[in-house]
Amino acid sequence: MSLRRLNPPLNLLRAFSTVVRFGSVSRAAEALHLTQGAVSKQVQELERWIGAPLFERSRKRLALTPAGERYEKAVRATLAQLEAATLELITSGDGGGALHLSTLPTFGAKWLIPRLPAFQRLHPQITLHFVPFVHGYDFERPELDCAILFGDGHWPGARSHYLAGQDVALIAPRAAQAEVVIRAPQDVARCTLLRHVTVPQSWLQWSEAHGVRGLDPLAGPQFDQFQTMIRAVMVGMGVALVPRCLVQDEIASGLVDEPLPGYRGDQGYWFCYPEGRGQLATLDHFRSWLLAEVDRGTEAPAPLPC
Repeated sequence: MSLRRLNPPLNLLRAFSTVVRFGSVSRAAEALHLTQGAVSKQVQELERWIGAPLFERSRKRLALTPAGERYEKAVRATLAQLEAATLELITSGDGGGALHLSTLPTFGAKWLIPRLPAFQRLHPQITLHFVPFVHGYDFERPELDCAILFGDGHWPGARSHYLAGQDVALIAPRAAQAEVVIRAPQDVARCTLLRHVTVPQSWLQWSEAHGVRGLDPLAGPQFDQFQTMIRAVMVGMGVALVPRCLVQDEIASGLVDEPLPGYRGDQGYWFCYPEGRGQLATLDHFRSWLLAEVDRGTEAPAPLPC
């Protein structure tokens, strides 16, 4: 089999993918600014090219065959990657271009965003595009270059660099709102424990580190955002274990108390990217800047007054 046959013309792939996206030849023709006949011929030519039917045709509907369904996923990813690469080249200059990243909302708001003006001043030629975090773990998506994830630093097919988060603080409401006056670790067992869904073992680890008995690590309200937990502590709902990098401003300003030491966790925030994208110039600049920020232990700038 010749290599040429393994590389169908781009216009045939585009026609096929557009028909699938819009669900009809007529709507695909409008999107491509072609006639229905031209689009139909391109799809049929692609089927002849690969030697397999891609659609099950009937009068009422146009459905993909099992082979067509598998092929469409690969074609869609290939076209998206080609578009992203072309956009990168069009917008790049002097080592610049676009970098598509994703970050957990609380870490982005509390740690990353306050530092980004410094990155922009250092690399004004790089434009950051934030991808919704729902896609943050899917490194096969062509529109995602890198992500900041929470975990132990191990994700399949990705390289990871630790940023922050393993230093965990125990925070409690201010004295006027506290349900229990906390003077010793054992007092925490009488408090309402707020828990984070991705770190279910945190209270168990804290109690073992401080020799606390009678604490139920699985009791209490559960949250999916650290920022929500911090707010819950501020209004007196209970006590929580939160990465210090997310709550140091509230501790410093007295919005929450830190009555006792926290603990050193085994999870944190990591800068991650697929191994195949590690040589992107934009990613290399961003990675170097991020790790320099971590090495310096820089504090985030104070927020501007509203």
